[in-house]
Amino acid sequence: MNRSVTISVASFALAGLICSCKTAPAVATRTEPGRAAERLAGDAPRTTTEGNSFVAPAGWSISVRGPATILEPPEGDSAIALVDVRAKDADAAVAAAWRAYEPDASWPLKVVHEKPDQDGWTDRRSYDYQTSPNEKRDVSASVQRAGGVWTVAIYDMSQAVGEKRLAQVALVFGQLLPKGRARESFAGRKAHRLDRARIAELGGFVEKAMQRTGVPGVAVGLVQDGEVVFAGGFGLRELGGEKRVDADTRFMIASNTKAMTTLMLAKLVDEKKLTWETPVTELLPSFKLGDADTTRQVKVKHLICACTGLPRQDLEWLFQYEGISPDDALATLATMQPTSKFGEMFQYSNPLAGAGGFVGGHVAFPDLELGAAYDKAMQTRVFGPLGMSATTFDYAEALRGNHAMPHSPDVHGKPARALMEINYAVIPVRPAGAAWSNVRDMLAYVAMELAEGALPGGERYISRQSLLERRVPQVPIGKDATYGMGLMVDRRYGVSVVHHGGDLIGFHSDMLWLPEHGVGAVVLTNGDPGWIIRSQFRRKLLELLFDGRPEADDAVAAGAKAYFEQLAAERKLLSVPADPAEAGKLAARYANDALGEIAVGKQGDATVFDVGEWQSEVASRKNPDGTVSFVTISPGIFGAELVVGSGDRRTLIVRDAQHEYVFTER
Repeated sequence: MNRSVTISVASFALAGLICSCKTAPAVATRTEPGRAAERLAGDAPRTTTEGNSFVAPAGWSISVRGPATILEPPEGDSAIALVDVRAKDADAAVAAAWRAYEPDASWPLKVVHEKPDQDGWTDRRSYDYQTSPNEKRDVSASVQRAGGVWTVAIYDMSQAVGEKRLAQVALVFGQLLPKGRARESFAGRKAHRLDRARIAELGGFVEKAMQRTGVPGVAVGLVQDGEVVFAGGFGLRELGGEKRVDADTRFMIASNTKAMTTLMLAKLVDEKKLTWETPVTELLPSFKLGDADTTRQVKVKHLICACTGLPRQDLEWLFQYEGISPDDALATLATMQPTSKFGEMFQYSNPLAGAGGFVGGHVAFPDLELGAAYDKAMQTRVFGPLGMSATTFDYAEALRGNHAMPHSPDVHGKPARALMEINYAVIPVRPAGAAWSNVRDMLAYVAMELAEGALPGGERYISRQSLLERRVPQVPIGKDATYGMGLMVDRRYGVSVVHHGGDLIGFHSDMLWLPEHGVGAVVLTNGDPGWIIRSQFRRKLLELLFDGRPEADDAVAAGAKAYFEQLAAERKLLSVPADPAEAGKLAARYANDALGEIAVGKQGDATVFDVGEWQSEVASRKNPDGTVSFVTISPGIFGAELVVGSGDRRTLIVRDAQHEYVFTER
């Protein structure tokens, strides 16, 4: 439940560019004479052949071939190439970079995006390439110029490695800077007051961002030095309606729920009912992961630290959730295997975060069913004491009152209501992201965080030690950010920003605070691509507080343009309605042990896949390797891809980055 674009299938709410080649080339390992590949024992500052700086990750190999600096992860089937060239324009630079890295590559170009200037780079572009899904590979290139030199970054990674090593990839790209250039820093500056003019400018930013992204409604809250300086809304709760968003409008806050879950656990630490170091199996003996060694190591703090090596495995709760209980969700954890060593790297797991909340609920109320125990623990330890009277896990209650509905573009890029049904999928793992809330309630939470555990009247709500332990780094995300327990701390611009985002279908939100400056904010949106608004809202707030370079507005404009261009590029590859000849080859029903059943039906000319809990029309696509895919096109889940398998029995294959599920004809 983190950032999304339409074509990801790992979790309809998670980003992923799917772009690769006809035949996957061997990853480049050739080096110049005397320039053997170097295996790095730790993260290491390095420069490209023209002196541009970056950080190479621990465990990777680095080599140089002509103008190309090649970085390879330990798996050996992937690479990032940083290539410095002199060329007449961006297109020529990218072509030269491919010649230097892999001259025989033949990836079909899908779409090119313009990107705004940043960190001293100008004339920035990204190039996305098309792959066949069975290659399980992503390939893209980004190009940017500093002076007379173009630097092209080629991303040529297997999807499994790219997801597993996401934080290390962020380390490389996050620190790629022109020679002699440092990133803008606000360190040592005093934050401005959020006066009427600055608040108005922030509101104008939100309104322009809504126009560019097509998001119908946004709610915003700001607090400074313990005072709410703004709480209000922009736009509509629902397309076609007249009711406007305000500070009391409920939105799904998705993964922002995680921080509130760890707050409940911190309260239990204060009550001496558990410690952060308590082994989970001592509290809930039935807790089990697919790997016995990892199970033994898991302590309370690890349930929600994204550091156990357990990868994203969201398809299982997104495809099959009706009648699933928290006990069932915990049982599913026993089938999940880690793909990296314990504590080695950032890997985000919603089911494991769900377990964290349910363990806490069980400790607080051991006689209750796990879900009821968690709900009561959250009400008695968090929502009630903080006065968060509108925050709830009760969807029926939330939908009765002042609430927003989710939206997403349709397959043609037009605004539409998103498929709300799939947002019910998170209920069985609700500590990871099922809460509904509004700006007023979330500001109360943020104000408490800024006050380090004190309530507005000065009463101590929670000990400072237990509260702040949640921010202690458990695993790095790139060089400038770390993940604690349901909270990230980002120091990209020289000031600490504690935050977490949340993303579900048609709902995208963020909460953040600057502990050293007494400033906090909440932004809630009810449409895709609301992640663009919420991510750049942070940058815009920093610009206004510290007189930063104006980048956020251009970033939103470029991000929105790229998003709709990507949609259009995907649409061109699809047959809508699905090719009747290909659809006619499908079985009437398919089944998979982990994901349940898919019924294939017709509604007029449309081919519809029905998984029980939700259904979507599918388009068809002929892939470069000759295989055929069926792709969901309902607003909000555009891009879930099922590939027609080969063999005697009819099958459909769906994948996330590190897992594959085969549906077989019933």
